[in-house]
Amino acid sequence: MKRFTWIIGLILCTVCTVQAKDRVIERPPFLAWSSNNIEVDKIVMSDTVTTVYVKAYYRPKYWIKIATGSFLKDNNGALYPIRKGVGITLDKEFWMPESGEAEFQLLFPPIPENVTSLDFSEGDLDGAYKIWGIQLNEKNFRKTPLPKDAIIHKINKKAQLPTPELTYAKATLKGRVLDFKQDMPASGKLHLNDPVRWLNFAEEVNINEDGTFQVQTDVITVTPATLVFPFAQIPCLLAPGKEISIIINTAECTRQQSRLQKESKPYGKKAYYSGYLAELQQELTDNSIQTNLVSNPRETVNEVTGKDIDGVKNYFVEKRRDIHKQIEEAPLSLAAKEVLKANTDITTGIGIFMAKDILMRAHVASQKLNKEQTKEYYMNTKIEFPDNYFDVFKELVLNSPADLYAPEYAYGIGVFASRKDLLEQHLGTNQGILFQMAEACRYYRSIEDFTPLTAEQTAALEALPSPAYKEMLTALNGELLKKMELNKQKTGYKINEIGEVENEELFSAIISKFKGHVLLVDFWATWCGPCRMANKAMIPMKEELKDKDILYLYVAGENSPKGTWENMIPDVHGEHFRVTNDQWRYLMDKFKIQGVPTYFVIDRNGNTVYQQTGFPGADTMKKKLTEALNK
Repeated sequence: MKRFTWIIGLILCTVCTVQAKDRVIERPPFLAWSSNNIEVDKIVMSDTVTTVYVKAYYRPKYWIKIATGSFLKDNNGALYPIRKGVGITLDKEFWMPESGEAEFQLLFPPIPENVTSLDFSEGDLDGAYKIWGIQLNEKNFRKTPLPKDAIIHKINKKAQLPTPELTYAKATLKGRVLDFKQDMPASGKLHLNDPVRWLNFAEEVNINEDGTFQVQTDVITVTPATLVFPFAQIPCLLAPGKEISIIINTAECTRQQSRLQKESKPYGKKAYYSGYLAELQQELTDNSIQTNLVSNPRETVNEVTGKDIDGVKNYFVEKRRDIHKQIEEAPLSLAAKEVLKANTDITTGIGIFMAKDILMRAHVASQKLNKEQTKEYYMNTKIEFPDNYFDVFKELVLNSPADLYAPEYAYGIGVFASRKDLLEQHLGTNQGILFQMAEACRYYRSIEDFTPLTAEQTAALEALPSPAYKEMLTALNGELLKKMELNKQKTGYKINEIGEVENEELFSAIISKFKGHVLLVDFWATWCGPCRMANKAMIPMKEELKDKDILYLYVAGENSPKGTWENMIPDVHGEHFRVTNDQWRYLMDKFKIQGVPTYFVIDRNGNTVYQQTGFPGADTMKKKLTEALNK
């Protein structure tokens, strides 16, 4: 009897030990995130606490913060509020070390055993960290079937690349985000690498509650594009009158983005295509050969240090040769190989074109020149292209309709259009798709600068081989004319005259009559894409702060054409100033402004409390303005 009792007791002890054992999930997969600054390395679940081990990745000597309102939410909807941090204090700035990597733990209440997934959220804060669908059972998660229409296309190695049509019509993109949740980011952008509109055009994309989306956009021919959400970046090809459908596999998208997950087994394809050239689109998305030779400027600068101008050319020519060999040996269709080779040649040409700038940047980096030394070096250094330098262009595919499929073709058009004479000389022609697109692109830039098409330009468009160019640019010109008429009726902005003042008194003259208010002073330019995007991004912030004692001042120079400036500022509410070239140079030197946009936040007493080159984001700007208000 005693022996039986002892055995029963031993069994109970063993059961209790098993029950008390912590459940550990190493590097759990997840569906989506709002930012890649933090990742879950491990979750340890016990009867008393859930510990989330976090790895943070951020710029050295900058800080991150975890809010006290953070919580976990399980797949049943139950919330588990954060208890404390270990290695990080909630609501306090955590400064990143030189490595840009850090580790800490977040403690939450215990999670029931029947929970299969968790969401992490800092709450409803602007810019809050969020991770959706953290999986607690990877094995079961991998068994989740994909929808039947998520088709994996077989590669037909003999498939030829269709000749792209030139016609002005709408392209349609439809899609679905797998495992989409209603509190996930529901908007994104479709960025077009449009050879006419260059790289400045994007369409808004809104995701419905069921994860579906649809967008239409006007295109002139086959147009590479990128669908961008916080949790996914998906390339695609659009074409006039064609429809493409994409299923986005968020788990695989985030695995590829993740530092901790990227070596693990894939969760399928990151996107599944159907419709227009679906097989080719799948191949190009799955491709791992890096065909953009100018995608990493820092790496290029390091590798050409010590070379001369011919050395830079040879560097790109040799890289092109190696990549072409990789493409030729890859198990791809003839169509995919043609596109990849075209993209390689275009970026080879871009690199060769930009060799002077690359060499100068390499010298500055290798010699560790400061700002003044760099300025002097650029002023006093002249690098000449040898006579036969561009002969290599005859070997590159730069003027073929196949180039239209290449993602970097639009970028190439912007670079090559500035040296049409050189292209004619070395390609032996002034005809072909390259020259047509370059001409159309120049006219578009005129429209973008609020300069309507002239009768001469309209006639030149009619002379181009396809009427699609004229149809597209005439439509865009009509939109510009309507906008210019509407601008005459707009209010909310004011043009200010500075008057005759010495340069030393210039900035004081600009801000003096606004003393007693908090000011946001924005040094910008009409031709500066980031400036214009920032102005749009701050519209909701300005509306939110409209009852606060804040004024917005915008300073541009004569390098912003007067007509363009006058037609652009009606959409930028605030006080506007346009200074002379001499005044602009003085302000740049006085305040050590290295580029635009540059922002100053000035308190009620006229003191500059914040200065930043480059748009820091609407949330940061709002924070800095609010801090100035509360001083």
